[in-house]
Amino acid sequence: MPSLSVFGAQWGDEGKGKIIDLLSDRVDLVVRYQGGANAGHTVVVDGEKWVLHLIPSGILHEGKLNIIGSGVAIDPVKLLGELDGLKERGVHVGPDRLKIAANAHVIFEQHKHIDGLSERWKGSGRIGTTGRGIGPAYADKAARTGLRICDLLDPVRCAERLRANLAEKNALIQRVHEEPPLPVDELVDRYSALGARLRPFVADTGALLRQAYRDGRRILFEGAQGIMLDLDHGTYPYVTSSSTGSGGIPSGAGVPPSMVGRPIGIAKAYCTRVGEGPFPSEMKDAAEAERLRAAGHEYGATTGRPRRAGFFDAVAVRYGLELCGAEGWIMTKLDVLAGLGDLEIVTSYRCGEDTYTEYPAHLASLDGIETVTEAIPGWTEDISDCRSFGELPDGARKYVERVEELIGVPIVLVSVGADRGANIVRGSIFGDGWEASAKARAAAAPEGALS
Repeated sequence: MPSLSVFGAQWGDEGKGKIIDLLSDRVDLVVRYQGGANAGHTVVVDGEKWVLHLIPSGILHEGKLNIIGSGVAIDPVKLLGELDGLKERGVHVGPDRLKIAANAHVIFEQHKHIDGLSERWKGSGRIGTTGRGIGPAYADKAARTGLRICDLLDPVRCAERLRANLAEKNALIQRVHEEPPLPVDELVDRYSALGARLRPFVADTGALLRQAYRDGRRILFEGAQGIMLDLDHGTYPYVTSSSTGSGGIPSGAGVPPSMVGRPIGIAKAYCTRVGEGPFPSEMKDAAEAERLRAAGHEYGATTGRPRRAGFFDAVAVRYGLELCGAEGWIMTKLDVLAGLGDLEIVTSYRCGEDTYTEYPAHLASLDGIETVTEAIPGWTEDISDCRSFGELPDGARKYVERVEELIGVPIVLVSVGADRGANIVRGSIFGDGWEASAKARAAAAPEGALS
């Protein structure tokens, strides 16, 4: 199949930005299908750091079409700010390089404001959101009171629907949270103007993608966050508000399941988590956690918050890969573990008298879960210049091999540094017949015909 999907197999922050940037060179279209500006993808090219939030990571490659799908909650203020920021750094993004789904839902100022007020209201029961308005926007989508990008393009419809939405939200802000209301006329004028700026980029992206697939063009579906933050399958309620795995692609991109292609997971050589919620492999020793956090520069690309640090959790990663049908996975940040002494891998969970080698998704809470770990000798050598598996020190090779054995899914690539080329290839990411399948599909069907 001329398509590939990549997803995070942990709690997010797995290094997807670098991998998507790396793979973008081999594809024609890069598609973001869920999440919002709460996701931050970091890419380092020739020592220069780029942080993207809404725009797919393929934007740093010329000649690639980047698509923001209908499943993404779009903050137009953030999106246009990101476009302006890229332009200032010499990357011009026009409608020939970026398309935005007309039916994607919009994040407004009221969503961001209520996000923060709601977290304050919950007190010790807060979820730890990024405050970017993602949850409230998706809530409006489900309640059928939200506005879509296409609504912004019609000033009359935008004003009518936005006023209705603000009437409800201002009532909540005033009567429940006892805060002053948001300025209705000012917001209506602001978002109508933003819609005019977005107009050239807006398209029926689902139809565009379906045609591209029929034409044999190669498509990369880019996930945001990680599977353990999936609304249905993650550590609920401490999750995001969308379907983060490959199962979210059909609805979030507007394509049939048969177009999803080969799923590839991404996981770090250790674990981190941002915000509240269960994190079984979290390090109990604060000093040890800080050493790992500092070595891996583990601070949120979106919020700057320090990430909670933990050992590699084979139970959680195996669950995520299995759930998304991964045919391979990519281990990132192996270089971070150099010099940290003996390493531990979580091999199972224990709760009372029960032991779980598979992730216990049926449990209402992971409170009381204890981890069973296996110690692996570490290494001290810098591995960032290694480009073959044989060049790695013995400790690093054994660590990778043991993790792969516990997971049961082949590791196809190991990232040993932040830069685009700092990788060790161990298998096929794209699968057999990647090039041939695209050419055959294009040759087999006339333009516009189903194949």
